[in-house]
Amino acid sequence: MKADIGVIGMAVMGQNLALNIESKGFTVAVFNRTAERTREFVEQRARGKRIVPAYTLEEFVDSLERPRKILLMVKAGAPVDAVLEGLFPLLERGDLVIDGGNSHYADTERRLKEAEERGLLYLGTGISGGEYGALHGPSIMAGGHRDGYELVREIFERIAAKGPEGPCCGYFGPGSAGHYVKMVHNGIEYAIMETIAEAYDLMKRGLGMTPDEMAQVFSDWNKRELGGYLFEITERILRYKDPETGKPLVELILDTAKQKGTGKWSTQSALDIGTPAPTIAMAVFARIISALKGERVAASEILSGPEPALGVDREEFLGRLFGAVYLSVIAAYAQGLRQLRDASSEKGYGLDLAEAARVWMAGCIIRSVLLVPIRKALLERPDLPFLILAEPFRSAWEKHNGDLRYVTCLAREHGIPTPAMDSALTFVDAYRTARLPANLIQAQRDFFGAHTYQRVDKEGIFHTDWEAVA
Repeated sequence: MKADIGVIGMAVMGQNLALNIESKGFTVAVFNRTAERTREFVEQRARGKRIVPAYTLEEFVDSLERPRKILLMVKAGAPVDAVLEGLFPLLERGDLVIDGGNSHYADTERRLKEAEERGLLYLGTGISGGEYGALHGPSIMAGGHRDGYELVREIFERIAAKGPEGPCCGYFGPGSAGHYVKMVHNGIEYAIMETIAEAYDLMKRGLGMTPDEMAQVFSDWNKRELGGYLFEITERILRYKDPETGKPLVELILDTAKQKGTGKWSTQSALDIGTPAPTIAMAVFARIISALKGERVAASEILSGPEPALGVDREEFLGRLFGAVYLSVIAAYAQGLRQLRDASSEKGYGLDLAEAARVWMAGCIIRSVLLVPIRKALLERPDLPFLILAEPFRSAWEKHNGDLRYVTCLAREHGIPTPAMDSALTFVDAYRTARLPANLIQAQRDFFGAHTYQRVDKEGIFHTDWEAVA
């Protein structure tokens, strides 16, 4: 019997996706460059299941029903190209290759063109949810050849997480649309995680709260408008005790956050297409600064600053901190969705932003109750330029912007960095300002570079010989 689909790459994500697909009634062929890993998977996790192991690419390709459907779950970058170099020549016209890793969207565009030249179908597909989601139901964001998506639509819909608006999978457009949506998803994820970390820092250093006390705060927030996966796991992390020492494990973890590149790529692309995503960018820079551990320790002995203890009423501050975090999280979604809107226009994706909100409702890392009103706002106004212009977010801004100002001002007074919250506030303040000081910047550009300028009192393009005037 031929397999319905094949999975290449037997790291944990690949294994779990193969098991998820098999559990939904499909036969799955599996292959890994290192044969021993395939054997271990079949013997330890796939015994008695409809899993067909292959130990050469030729054997793997031959084991698949035509048109072949192949899901790559290998590390982004050169490893994907290495697999495709051996795989493409073995395939026939109409076969489908799906890259399910976090590939850079430009690489996806290049690989898709090569697949087209060979008469193959290609999907760049973002899969979010980590190891657990891969096994129990991820969020799936596909892009590339529409015909290819139709070949695997049934499989994707069966294995995807089930949200309030249906299976959390979707086709987002041609080319690299799927990987671009996943990249921006990860950028939003960076921003929300940094916002949560800043709230933790304010509670820990500013209020002197214990991990258990902070866990209760996040538990309470998770039952309100901020309910979502990242707030849920934050509570669980704060409650977890190290088995060896009995201390809260989070306090024993080195304060250097790593990254795999998607947040950086999201920021780089935002700059390339000229879309404002400062909260996502500051979250990336916060991780970079965290990696300078040795320098930070040395600087702490040299550079003075205020005491972090806030000296305020705890309950009142926590109430205002909720408002600050809430607006910062909304800003993260708003900036990411704006980036998708602008990228879609530039790259011809034809993205449906309401569909992105729907697909993010379950399975993925940024799943949140906020996505229900976000989707509603986008359905009502598909051309919505900025999320906070729509209800209920405009009312949330009116209600909580004072909280965000209070928290960020207090944090600065006490030397506690809050780059995500600061950037969220500054962005909205800039966006709602009818006249910014950029007129002076443009005059400076014209002075030293003859870059010209426009005027508010008449039409046309102008240049001034500033040196002559002086």
